[in-house]
Amino acid sequence: MKHFVRRVFRQISGDRKGATAVEYGLIIGLLALAIIGSVAQVGSPVENHFEAAANGFPD
Repeated sequence: MKHFVRRVFRQISGDRKGATAVEYGLIIGLLALAIIGSVAQVGSPVENHFEAAANGFPD
């Protein structure tokens, strides 16, 4: 049983490609979430400013 656990542990610890891909995926997901949240927070005030500017022009 010890040999089996050691062999499995070596195989898991030696393969870093999958872990790196998962880490990059998590980073990209968090960045996308931050960008979407920022746009949502800034979008409404900016829209109000554009509407106020558009209403300032005569018809």
